[in-house]
Amino acid sequence: MNIEEFIKEVKKLNIEVTEQNLKDLEKYKDLLIEYNKKFNLTAIKTEEEIYLKHFYDSLTLTKGLSLEGNLKLLDIGTGAGFPGLVLKIFYPNLEITLLDSNNKKITFLETVIKELNLKDIICIHNRAESLPDNYREYFDIITSRAVAHLRILSELSIPYLKVGRKLIAMKGISDEEIKESEEILNRLDSSIANVITFNLPIENSNRSLVIIEKKKETNKLYPRNYDKIVKNKK
Repeated sequence: MNIEEFIKEVKKLNIEVTEQNLKDLEKYKDLLIEYNKKFNLTAIKTEEEIYLKHFYDSLTLTKGLSLEGNLKLLDIGTGAGFPGLVLKIFYPNLEITLLDSNNKKITFLETVIKELNLKDIICIHNRAESLPDNYREYFDIITSRAVAHLRILSELSIPYLKVGRKLIAMKGISDEEIKESEEILNRLDSSIANVITFNLPIENSNRSLVIIEKKKETNKLYPRNYDKIVKNKK
């Protein structure tokens, strides 16, 4: 995906692309390529792939809900900043927390944030199940792109979501994975509100947005330690 194709496809998402957006993405892309040589941040290394599979793909979250207003967004397992950092470039109104357990990736993200002079965005080096209690029921939106099975991701995310707000899992997903997540979603007083499927332009790879709505405050038993989550022990 070249720059012209990127602009064209992003406009189809009803997102305005400004000159500043493009300057920020260009600098982000250059830093990603530079740091990737040292730290192996992503397997996607060409400019065309970065614009399609990272930048454009991150913005497809807007197919699932509006990002207008003063919203707090948590990006779990953000890696090199996808989708959270890209969303911040286009939606400066968002208060964004980027969470990752890899300190090299956190160092990279902090560099990009400083270089782009972004405000109201922080990085946390931690695991989702170990976030402090002050983050419980705190976020308006939680998202994660291709990080874990939906059953695991749901328990890692929902305790930190406000009641009535949504988790958006960005992935290629199967009906079987959704079915395997029903039990924990019931225990977390949450349910799947919608599943949006689409194909990325140009290469036509499959994508899904699984949108989960939280109905009630989460029991303090959750999230459990990661071993219990993975093994699904009660």
